[in-house]
Amino acid sequence: MNSADLLAAKVPSGQPATPKVRWKPNVTVAALIERDGRFLLVEEDTSDGLLLNNPAGHLDPGESPLQGVIRETLEETACQFTPEGFLGLYMSRFRRTRTGEDITYLRLAFFGSVSEPDLSLQLDEGIVRAVWMTADEIRACPERHRSPLVLECLESYLAGQRYPLELLTVHESVFTAPSHHRAA
Repeated sequence: MNSADLLAAKVPSGQPATPKVRWKPNVTVAALIERDGRFLLVEEDTSDGLLLNNPAGHLDPGESPLQGVIRETLEETACQFTPEGFLGLYMSRFRRTRTGEDITYLRLAFFGSVSEPDLSLQLDEGIVRAVWMTADEIRACPERHRSPLVLECLESYLAGQRYPLELLTVHESVFTAPSHHRAA
């Protein structure tokens, strides 16, 4: 659902507009990488079998989204990622098959290029391999996508959606412990 659709939607009557419990989504970063008409994905061994995903992962404490996406891409593909722009902010929700846990992901997606893989590096645990696929190959196997955001990000990129990296601002407090507590 795009922003215009969300703005036009109304909260159903009788339901609160905000939850009573503080909700915190899982913040992730992802890289969309195209080379010669193919896109770099990773094949992951998950509890639901072998699934495809963008090079992606959780944002770690004390790092910026750019640092996170560079780190995750290196860990999962052994390639050095050079971000060229911001693709967008995406959200998805799913229920874990094994535990039934309800999880929402907030994904910051970037596009850019990668180096050749550094064969001396070992891929992250669970990553079977990096694989280059065409857009049609990716579209043809949605049941193998770890997240619906794999296809959402691809379609955004192919539609020409691009934003400058300067869109993101990271305050210096992210990199150092705050001197005192103040409510956000």
